[in-house]
Amino acid sequence: MKIVLQNLTKKFPGRSKKLRTDVVAVDHFSFEIPDGTLVGLLGPSGCGKSTTLNLICGLEQPTSGKIFFGDEDVTKLPPEHRGVGMVFQNYALYPHLTVKQNILFPLQNLKGKEKLSKEEMDRRTAQAAALVQIDGLMDRKPGELSGGQQQRVAIARALVKMPRVLLLDEPLSNLDARLRLQTREEIRKIQRATGITTVFVTHDQDEAMSISDWIVVMKDGVIQQTGRPQEVYDEPVNLFVARFLGTPPINILHGTIKDGRLYIGQEAVLDTPALADQEVTVGIRPEGFIPDENGPLTCALRRVEVMGRDISIISAHEACEDSCIRAIVHAENSVDTSSETVRFSLRTNKLFLFDRTSENRIEWRQQ
Repeated sequence: MKIVLQNLTKKFPGRSKKLRTDVVAVDHFSFEIPDGTLVGLLGPSGCGKSTTLNLICGLEQPTSGKIFFGDEDVTKLPPEHRGVGMVFQNYALYPHLTVKQNILFPLQNLKGKEKLSKEEMDRRTAQAAALVQIDGLMDRKPGELSGGQQQRVAIARALVKMPRVLLLDEPLSNLDARLRLQTREEIRKIQRATGITTVFVTHDQDEAMSISDWIVVMKDGVIQQTGRPQEVYDEPVNLFVARFLGTPPINILHGTIKDGRLYIGQEAVLDTPALADQEVTVGIRPEGFIPDENGPLTCALRRVEVMGRDISIISAHEACEDSCIRAIVHAENSVDTSSETVRFSLRTNKLFLFDRTSENRIEWRQQ
């Protein structure tokens, strides 16, 4: 099912007694979600991603704009008639019901021509449980399950209605790191097996990039960038997107363009013949550094952390916005830990320039 969001805006009334200014949670959000894809809504807390999900579901009504499922305008359609399955952050399972009863519950509430026979309800329940691999837990109650098992029950309950759209609101945030990794792989496998158009809300960029066909990066209710995860990582449109994607985060330094060259501190590190003289913000991904005794960038060496396959070189520079620069290089690289400094060459495809005022990316690479 294709989902089309047209100029979607949601405003909530302000709570201040002195200044009744509306709070804009979603601001002119326009995006098309292709049929059968998994799209990640990504951004920090308060950026409007959960509100967007609630608008798609019908739990919230937009202040303006329209929502289409295929060619059908569902903007004013009640949630129960939209054909969506919703998985909440806190699972929202009924504690007094068994796993089977929890999964069965949405089918028991179908009325009229949608009402199913007991045999069909049992068949669908067993099918949904088998899909998420909890068919051996059907007689247990939620309190007897682990967090990961409860999450699977919530997903099965959403899938049992055979929804047109599956909506997941931070479904992994209550799980530990190992279980989170396992469960997100299972969600991706389930989505591919069912082909259901899925919208996945998260503030964890690793989750979004690992399972999404497409990501939407949001800030203050506004779309900052959309695209395939690797494309957005490799080509951020502004400083916010560059900062938000990447673990460890991008290194931010103050730079100057002068006479066709980029200077970081007093050192010319790069030729930029097409750019006018100006102050810029420089972003360098951790993997963008190459240890090189003749490299143009000199940093004060703090320490070297061994991480198995890779090593992390922690250094400092007066132009760095943060307290340190973190460079990730292959463990085969040798670093003289007795030295007070370390020099780097830079990978040009991992270095970005941003306007100091607008924070938009400046294209400097020659085609």
